[in-house]
Order: sequence, then C-alpha cells, then structure tokens
Amino acid sequence: MKVMEGKLISKGYKFALVVSRFNEFISSRLLEGALDCLRRHEVNDEDISVIWVPGAFEIPLVAKEAALKKDIDAVICLGAIIRGATPHFEYISAEVTKGIAAVGLETRKPIIYGILTTDSIDQAIERSGTKAGNKGFTAASSALEMLNLLAEMKNGAKA
Repeated sequence: MKVMEGKLISKGYKFALVVSRFNEFISSRLLEGALDCLRRHEVNDEDISVIWVPGAFEIPLVAKEAALKKDIDAVICLGAIIRGATPHFEYISAEVTKGIAAVGLETRKPIIYGILTTDSIDQAIERSGTKAGNKGFTAASSALEMLNLLAEMKNGAKA
C-alpha cells in the first residue's frame, strides 16, 4: 500500500496572500495567523506577497491573477463574510467559494480557502485567534501541506 501525504516543509516556495479589506478587523487577524505559520516553517518574508482587495467577492479574480504568476506556488485567500439581515451573505459566500475552487482547478496550484463564513461577529472573532484557533494559521498550514503533497504525487508519477 502506498500512502501519500503532504509535509509541512517550505522548500523555498513562494506565496500570495489575498486578503479582504471588508471586515478588516477579522481579516487582519487571519493574516497575522497565516504569516505566523509561514514564518514558523521558515518561509522568508521576501517569498510572501500580501495583496489587499476591497471585499471577499474580489478574492477569486485576484487569486487567479496571482496564481498565474510563475513565481507564485500557492495562494492563500483570507477574509470574513458575516451574516447580516439580508440574503447578501448567501450570495457572496456561494460565489466566493465557487470562485476560489475554480481557480485551483484551472491553475492546478493550491488555492487555499481561508474565508470565514459566520453567523456573527463573535464567531468570527473566535475563529480568528481566540478559543477556536486562528483559521489563517490553518490555511497557511494547508498551503504548505498541499504544495508538498502535489510535489510528492508528481514525483511519484514519474517513478
């Protein structure tokens, strides 16, 4: 039996972090978590690009532009969509999710979903660094794991 799984090794990979300015109080905490993870895994600051966009809806387009660059190995998408009194939450959440997934499939690069979709500000705060951990950290960890897994799969296919 052959088992493949990604490691958490940086190997000189380069990352783009696409961050929503809307709900910046939350998204900046997610960014801090992602940067903490990447730095703990010895990713150099010069190998990290942070790109701010107006809101979550703009993330997929900018994620695709970043992923199309040859010097970007993975894109980490960060933001918070918090439910309000209108159906806006459902529309934005669905389109952002589909858009991010499509970018990954189209570019064949890890495009990591670090978007919080919560019912309240309190839930978003919990998931951005308090009792529920920091989902930005988790997203960055997923990016490292996926990069290594895809490299292992590619190398394994040649054997």
